[in-house]
Amino acid sequence: MKNKKVILTAALSMLLVGAVQAQGDMKKLKSYSFVEAQGGVQLTSTDAPMDKLITPTAAISVGHYFSPVVGARLHVNAWEAKSGFSDLDQYYKWKYVTPDLDLLINLTNLWSKNKTGRHPLNLILLGGVGLTYGWGNDDLKAMNLASTRVPLAWDDNRLVHNLRAGLRLETNVTKPLGVSLEVNANSKGDRFNSKTNDADDWQFTAMLGLSFRFGHKYQEPRYVTKFVDYQEEVEVDEPIVIMVKEKRPKETMEQKKMEEAIFFNIRESDAEKAANIDEAIKKVADLMKTSPDAKFTVTGYADKGTGTAKINKKYAKQRAEGVVKELVEKHGIDPARVKSDSKGDTVQPFAENDKNRCVIVTGEGTFKVTTYEEVEVEKKTTKKVKKMVTRQREVKDPVTD
Repeated sequence: MKNKKVILTAALSMLLVGAVQAQGDMKKLKSYSFVEAQGGVQLTSTDAPMDKLITPTAAISVGHYFSPVVGARLHVNAWEAKSGFSDLDQYYKWKYVTPDLDLLINLTNLWSKNKTGRHPLNLILLGGVGLTYGWGNDDLKAMNLASTRVPLAWDDNRLVHNLRAGLRLETNVTKPLGVSLEVNANSKGDRFNSKTNDADDWQFTAMLGLSFRFGHKYQEPRYVTKFVDYQEEVEVDEPIVIMVKEKRPKETMEQKKMEEAIFFNIRESDAEKAANIDEAIKKVADLMKTSPDAKFTVTGYADKGTGTAKINKKYAKQRAEGVVKELVEKHGIDPARVKSDSKGDTVQPFAENDKNRCVIVTGEGTFKVTTYEEVEVEKKTTKKVKKMVTRQREVKDPVTD
């Protein structure tokens, strides 16, 4: 249970460290540009029911944020406006376009402690100035009203100032695509709606928008380096002593007989040139050297299944003499301890015909015999064990402005 708590603590510590590092990797937004298209409704105020005056409106804008808080845009709003006379139940429409230069203040980035600019929603205050150009006042002229009723009605077009204030709700501005909701109040010069009240006319808009943001620039984050402790389970090598069984050589001198065969291929008799018998002769020589007193007989044979008795006798003799020569000259065996003999094909020591092309070395005396005995000994080694250790990790905390 204690180990589980330690492991859990270590895991939580690593998660917290990871979270701090992830926050430190978020760069602070410096600036970006955008284009936006909007659509919604507008209301131009007058002495008529509001539900009779709502008409569609649309807008397009292009802008730039110079910092996460302050930006500007060129905004063009247009379509149609509506006014009328409730007592006559008559209403008229006209076209308009309003280019505005707006100042944008991102209140969320202004007030938030998170200075990266990454917020799910942003509240933006806007204000601007521009001009409104109206045309197409044909509906009003078609009513044939008395001039005293609309003494200031305009005919061909109307150009008035526009003062704007509004609020926007906009999704995360660090993303390429965004959605917005914007409401504006626009103060326009008198007679925009062909009426006069010795004060500015008012137009209100509510629009949904889709924006594309681009050219984001970020400020590299600044960090404070510190060290935090954390627990980690590690495997270490722990020294231990174990008992193991080993076979140790034991040498004794024993009285015994030796008999070793060296095989030749067909028509081979020269031991110096015969194929693949060097190792066999060396093995015999090494065994002979373990005896200080034994006498050895090297006897040559030939197989009865091939050749003639005369030829086989010659082969057998040459094989025995060649092996003696190799033992003496190449392996240093005392010639006084070695005797050569030959049986030709008169004796067949092996039931298999081809094996009888051979030389058999025999001897009797005291030989060194090596045996192996099993003993138990101590051996130092290591084993893997798991241990909890305290370590330090370097982390970087982001510096907030």
